[in-house]
Amino acid sequence: MPYTRIQGEFRIVKTNPDGDTVRFYPDDPAVWDTIPGPVPIQIRGPGGANLRLEGIDALETHYDPPSVGGGVLHQPKAQAEGAAAELLRLLGFDPVQRTPSGEVKPPTNPAAVRGYVLTRGGDRLGRCIAFTGPGAGPDADADGNVFFTPAMLHETVNHKLLAKGHVYPTFYRSLFPDLRNDMTATARKAQADGEGLWPLDKTQEPTVVVGPPEVSKDVILPKFYRRLGEYVLLNDGDPDLGGFVVFLRRKADTFTILSTGHTSTGLDLIIEVNDSKVRWTHDIKDIVFDD
Repeated sequence: MPYTRIQGEFRIVKTNPDGDTVRFYPDDPAVWDTIPGPVPIQIRGPGGANLRLEGIDALETHYDPPSVGGGVLHQPKAQAEGAAAELLRLLGFDPVQRTPSGEVKPPTNPAAVRGYVLTRGGDRLGRCIAFTGPGAGPDADADGNVFFTPAMLHETVNHKLLAKGHVYPTFYRSLFPDLRNDMTATARKAQADGEGLWPLDKTQEPTVVVGPPEVSKDVILPKFYRRLGEYVLLNDGDPDLGGFVVFLRRKADTFTILSTGHTSTGLDLIIEVNDSKVRWTHDIKDIVFDD
């Protein structure tokens, strides 16, 4: 599968990296203009941009729904902040100091880490969707393209976070099936071995919804959490779930259940509400979302 390789460095001072997002500065910032996507890659500072790590989803450390005002939400801090710390460790940074808002304080050790990005495009928030890691990355052809294989995938921080259960698998249609299948197998093994967040996972069990900033005290799938959080904030902080099914229907997330091949619109089809409790009813590893 052809991916564009971008070489550069990670710098994290005055950023707020979580377990699946980090700032990257390419050697040639003009490369961002060549990355396709629904919106241009959003450049931050002197040529940097945020990466959204492909195929994984970390618990939210600071979720501010883009369509809603009213506050920053977070999931259980031990697991959310643990994933963020592990991402930085895998990239090569020593433990960092953060402000109360989560911003990395200067200095860091090292100040920057050389790394690479493998990408096929950006998302609707202007982030580069990427597999990434420290070092030079796999060899590229004269045009900077890499035929990316599952073996190469295993060298990325995406895979390493998934293998240790720090993140959930979450797949979108742009991810090639052989890479998705490999990541599915990795997630299944991590779950079977009781790695990371998996022993605490309550995604498919009834969770009680509370007011912000937590919304749910349980460890649940971040995509599920983000929809709950957005709904609660739109509901002026009231956790009453009376309108949640209608909200999900109107959000119109489109997804395919791999085991059946059935494509549906609206997460209300895989969400079950029972008074003050709600649960996600289908294995995330069996779902592919539209981009």
